[in-house]
Amino acid sequence: MRKSLLCGRTFTASLLVSASALLSIPVASADTEVPGPAPDPVPVNAAAAPSLDAPPADAAPSSAVPDACKQFGMALDHAASYYEDFAYDSAGSGNSVNYDDPNVANANVFGRTALRESAAAAMSAASTPGLPNDVASPMRSWSLHAAKLLVIMGIRGGGDSLNSTADDMNTDANNAQMACALNGARA
Repeated sequence: MRKSLLCGRTFTASLLVSASALLSIPVASADTEVPGPAPDPVPVNAAAAPSLDAPPADAAPSSAVPDACKQFGMALDHAASYYEDFAYDSAGSGNSVNYDDPNVANANVFGRTALRESAAAAMSAASTPGLPNDVASPMRSWSLHAAKLLVIMGIRGGGDSLNSTADDMNTDANNAQMACALNGARA
């Protein structure tokens, strides 16, 4: 008897919630008025518009590369300063990492937070309008490897996977810095 009363109350509550949800949905109705034919386009006697691919001749040089490289460099510095603490606290015993050590656990939290922020900043830098692909690609790759390292740290991965991903990030950082330098900027 008690179970049927509970089931009845649950059914009634779910029925009321469903009914209120259905009644709150706006109703769409079509216009009964039929529009007339569209007017013919008016001919325009204007010169052809300039191409959107090329900047105007009198435009100032683009600051996309220096701005993106500066933002990426700040992301690298931020990630490195916090991940370094985690790397030092967890180093020394091959593939095993003692995540139960309070120093490692604390550095893990700060390192993951810095990686999350830095990965977002690096991806934002790589998405700068007007940034050449040869500069943006290693920034994107670094950001994805930073997210991978963040996940490995979050699931308490071993030292080998941490080191492998950090090596990939170092390669990406070097490639991005070289691309910035080749384009006249510094990361």
